[in-house]
Amino acid sequence: MRHRRSVNDEMSCKELVELVTRYLEQTLRPTDRVRFEVHVQDCSGCAEIIEQMRGTLTAAGGLTKEPLDADARARLIGAFREWRNGR
Repeated sequence: MRHRRSVNDEMSCKELVELVTRYLEQTLRPTDRVRFEVHVQDCSGCAEIIEQMRGTLTAAGGLTKEPLDADARARLIGAFREWRNGR
């Protein structure tokens, strides 16, 4: 049986970070949206994260899609793999 959260259940910073995309896309359940917004009102660190995400989305919205050449794509994938493997 899955536990249903109520508006009175406090949201942790970790849970907020996991839900931030759904919040910004306006796809959270109403109960979670209320919990999210209450947390942001009381947590300046999470409020700052939300503002940074909004700024990033606004800036990214002005970017155009350009195809990536095969060499650049290979370098990016290689860099990501090295980062992921901790090199």
